[in-house]
Amino acid sequence: MPENFKELLKQDFSDLEAAVRSWQKLAKALEDAQARHRHKVTGPLHAGEWQGVDSRYAFMKMEASETQLGTAQSDVTSIATILDTVHVEMKSAQDQLRQSVRTAEADGFTVDDHGNVTDSRSCPTGNADEEVQEDHAARVAVMEGYKNEIQFALDEASTADWKGMQLLQKIDAFTLDKDYGAQAAKDAAREVAGFSHLDEDSIPSKKDPKENAKWWAGLSEQERQEYIDAYPDKIGWLDGIPSADRDEANRKAVDVSLAEYDMKKQNGELGIHDQRQYDGLRQLQDALDKADGSNDASKQLYVLGIDTKGDGRAVVSQGNPDTARNVAVQVPGTDNDLTNLDEQVDRIDRLQQASKDKGGGNTAVISWLGYDAPEVDGSMVTTGRADPAAGDLRSFTHGLREAHEGQRAHMTVLGHSYGSTVVGAGAAGGHGLDADDIISVGSPGMTVDHAKDLHMDPRHVWAGWAQDDIVSTDASDKSLGENPADREFGGKVFEVDTSGHGGYWDEGSESLANQGRIIAGKRPSDGDYHVPPKVSPKTEGTPQ
Repeated sequence: MPENFKELLKQDFSDLEAAVRSWQKLAKALEDAQARHRHKVTGPLHAGEWQGVDSRYAFMKMEASETQLGTAQSDVTSIATILDTVHVEMKSAQDQLRQSVRTAEADGFTVDDHGNVTDSRSCPTGNADEEVQEDHAARVAVMEGYKNEIQFALDEASTADWKGMQLLQKIDAFTLDKDYGAQAAKDAAREVAGFSHLDEDSIPSKKDPKENAKWWAGLSEQERQEYIDAYPDKIGWLDGIPSADRDEANRKAVDVSLAEYDMKKQNGELGIHDQRQYDGLRQLQDALDKADGSNDASKQLYVLGIDTKGDGRAVVSQGNPDTARNVAVQVPGTDNDLTNLDEQVDRIDRLQQASKDKGGGNTAVISWLGYDAPEVDGSMVTTGRADPAAGDLRSFTHGLREAHEGQRAHMTVLGHSYGSTVVGAGAAGGHGLDADDIISVGSPGMTVDHAKDLHMDPRHVWAGWAQDDIVSTDASDKSLGENPADREFGGKVFEVDTSGHGGYWDEGSESLANQGRIIAGKRPSDGDYHVPPKVSPKTEGTPQ
């Protein structure tokens, strides 16, 4: 006898639907509370540079509260998703059950209140002719089919109910004050995502921003939140989706990583590599805390990618690139990793301000350390690090175009040192970077011998070089391509009045001002082309 037949047939799911809405509402309230805490409490205190012993312990408590709000939001979202999935699957089972009952009764069978199916036609006697016997056998087979359909619908409903109950029991309501709370919430979210058919394999793996954006737009708000909670590491790097969503995912990834490193530190298990990555994440968190306290929306930071594997990768934007009128992507070069993330944030702040000073208005500037930058060794004189980074940079810039709202932004891509090599490789391959202007400073070469090879109008390919920058004066024209500051390269040169390889962003300099002009879509002041040293007949053809 089928169990729970009458209950499922008559079930009213309005209470379950109301419960889903209530949990969703609570999840949104927790998310808003975390944002208010970040922007109204910890942010202003960090921005005000409150220091001292008291501040250190106070910030620890406040950061813990913020993380706990995020953990609670994730858990509550998981609860809402579980209930919603149970509702959807049980409602589907109910629809199947009702359809089976209607069809069975239309075929002349009787279905009682317990789900038993009987045939209203009489059973033929033993001496009935063969045709009648065959007709009866066919009726019995059809009746068995209806019984199986009814049982299948009941089993589907029971399975959904049981799985939902098991998952709800796994969500630990007492992890909010625990170091492992964020990780536990992430683990729970992954299990819930699987139950809700939001599989990790469904996340687009190809670097096609258009496909990424289409997939993301096709999800419900709750599905997007569940993906962010369950797979922040993947969603945070997904080019083409809104920057605010990437930022939320990456901040969750930072919280989880910091909690893991904190536990290792407490247990004395923090090795040299872990310590470096921990320090880098702490720099990022400090920068985020200070930016969160700013009343200037253009100073808000968006984490568009974070990864602690290897030397680490980080993509951070000052200002929202989805709404900015001008967008600049700055690619750092040799010997950069997570440990000097604060320097990169300072650099994009100066570039943003330079653009604003030159009439750039709403400008977002991004530090794109989305690749494994070479160390000061043999890797810096080959394209071995630039080649694999090229596709990632192209995907990123095309993703910015895809996610941008309203009028097309003016986009500038800048590369410093080996970063210009990455920019050149990215621009030369595929369909280019889809940038309006490209800037190189202190470049050892852009992997090509002419600006026209960058899928760009050469009149919008700019180079800056300092007279005493040995990378531009001596290292270029060797293994990484023509010096972009040479006239033969075919681009334009802007004035640089700074010194050395790292002075291009000195405050008050014409070098910085000119980069600001280009980012703002204006013409910089002209500089002198680099003149390659003459090669004497005696040394021609020998290594330089």
